[in-house]
Formats: sequence, structure tokens, C-alpha cells
Amino acid sequence: MKIARFSHGDTIAFGIVDEEEDELVVLKADPMFAGYEPTGERVPLGEVKLLAPVIPRSKIVAVGKNYREHAAEMGGEAPAEPLLFLKPNTSVIGPGEPIVLPVQSDRVEHEGEVAVVIGRIAKHVAEADAANVIFGYTIANDVTARDLQQRDGQWTRAKGFDTFCPLGPVIDTDLDLEGGTIEASVNGERRQEGRLADMVHSIPAIVAYASSVFTLLPGDVILTGTPAGVGPIVDGDTVEVTVSGLGTLSNPVRGPR
Repeated sequence: MKIARFSHGDTIAFGIVDEEEDELVVLKADPMFAGYEPTGERVPLGEVKLLAPVIPRSKIVAVGKNYREHAAEMGGEAPAEPLLFLKPNTSVIGPGEPIVLPVQSDRVEHEGEVAVVIGRIAKHVAEADAANVIFGYTIANDVTARDLQQRDGQWTRAKGFDTFCPLGPVIDTDLDLEGGTIEASVNGERRQEGRLADMVHSIPAIVAYASSVFTLLPGDVILTGTPAGVGPIVDGDTVEVTVSGLGTLSNPVRGPR
């Protein structure tokens, strides 16, 4: 099941995507907390604006260097344990919203990723039980000011600017990751391509590890790492991240405000 968060007129709502009819079945409330009760209304997908499908109430947990070739292009090896860092929820934007380049950086790069949306309070979750706390999956772009990352020696500023975490276009609650692929392109030119099976640390392992560090709350988002091929984005570019079965997340890039 694919869930969208959208605006229609003056209303922000959630809906189930009916792909056959190209419509949204409007729900009474956020299904993560209130279930899937429809209002009886349907709206054409072409008449709505898709928004970030979730705004984390607590945190975005991200995993660095989780594909070996990406770790190599960053000048090192993949870590033995998941390398965790946090992004603020103020970095989240939705499909079609602009990534705004900060004045502090001269090199901002794209990082296409699969994102896990947590649906239940989770602490010390076993790998075998990880699926029980996952609400679904979406697409993310872990935008990074690479020069600031290298200069600071830690990643908070480089990863945390407003607009540096595009999410969308929908959440898929039943996505089969087996055999899945991810790619990222800039202005139609493919830059990144990888298989989800090539993650160093699997999604269940990441959920278990993160939940051993801090409590995961409903609506928290986990970014699972990016394949090799990260590269710069500049004013006027369009970045697209595609995950098989999930669709494409597209965002324009704009210069500093």
C-alpha cells in the first residue's frame, strides 16, 4: 500500500494511492496513528501537490558509508558497525521543493538513499523483529555540503541545512526490497546506481543497532546509506532519485537566498 501526504486547496491530508485509477483515497487522519479510515472522498493525483510523506516528530537517523564502493570513494573502508549521525527535522522538504544551496558552502552534493519510516516505539529491537516496528519505506536525498563535512571533521552542519533532506514521493508499507535498485541522476544524467542488497549493514541490522542507542519513535526516519557516484549539484540542476517499486523523488536546486 502506498500512502501520500498532500495538499489540495487549503487542506493537507493523507491518502491511499489508487494507481489503477490515478487517484487518492482520502483518509480521515494520519494512518500511522489513526489507521486507514477513508472519508469517502477521492481526488485525482493530478490535482494535488504531494508533500513530504512524513515530518519526523523526533529525529532523522542516517547511516554513513553503508555501500563499500561509496566508502572507497570517500577515502576509507566501510565501518564494521553502522556509522550513525542525525539530521534535524527542519531539513525535510517534499517532492518538487527546491534544495537551497547555503552561502557557507562551495560544494554541495547529492546522496540518493532508501529511507525507513518507523511506525512504533522501538528500543532494543532484535533484527528478527525489525519489520514489526517499520511503518514503510520512502526515498531520500541526504544532501551534503562536502567541503564543510571535510572542514568540520564531523557532519552536523554539513548535513543539517534547511532543505537538505528531501523525502517522498510516497510511503510504501509493503515494499519488497529483495532485488531492489536505486539510482540518482542530475539533469537526466545518471550519477549513482546500486543494488539494495549491496548494503554493508542490512535494514534490520540498522534498525536493531539504532534502537540499541536511542529510542526510535513513530515518524522517525532512518536513511540507509548511499551508493557510489555522489557528486556536485549547482543552481538550476534537477536531482532525481529512483528506487524500484517506490518511484522517483525529484527536486530542483536553487542558489543561496
